Amino acid sequence: MTTSGAGFLPEPPDSPDVQHYYDESIAEDGYVAHFTQAWCWRPDVFGKFLDMRGTLLDDSTLSQREIAVIVATTVSGRRDAYCSLAWGTKLSNAADAETAAAILRGEDPPLSVREAGLVDWVRAVLADPNATTETDVQALRVAGFSDREVFEATALMGVRIAFSTINDALGLAPDHQLVEQAPAAVRDAVSYGRAPA
Repeated sequence: MTTSGAGFLPEPPDSPDVQHYYDESIAEDGYVAHFTQAWCWRPDVFGKFLDMRGTLLDDSTLSQREIAVIVATTVSGRRDAYCSLAWGTKLSNAADAETAAAILRGEDPPLSVREAGLVDWVRAVLADPNATTETDVQALRVAGFSDREVFEATALMGVRIAFSTINDALGLAPDHQLVEQAPAAVRDAVSYGRAPA
């Protein structure tokens, strides 16, 4: 038997490691997120995944707004409602709700040269990573990105694709708290993926 919205797997067995991540989720969000429940079937893997993601961004010179642009473009391109609501809200906070909603709909809102370059790169990689060219990377350099930042942006995409794929395949619905916290424009833009719990 599954818990409501938590997907196709039941809650994992109690353990100190599982309780640790449940407590962290409550401290950060006020509730145990559905993705936390699912990933706690392997809390050791969950911990290493979080560490890897954190390490990638710890010393990055990508701005928080640029990171939100990358992730929102990635997860909406994958039609992941859960992460689109989460990162649409983060992008709304870093920019505004209309900009976030436009990106989630696959449109091209007014952005900085760097941000527009990131959107183009993410969409190209999502369409076919084997079709990218040196010219695509050079366009990022012209937009002001260092080669390290190009790698970081691309690695962040890969991390988010993996995370979204696992969550969506296991049937995780967006937490109702996440939906309630999202701006109306973001909620309206997320017309794809699994329905909220």
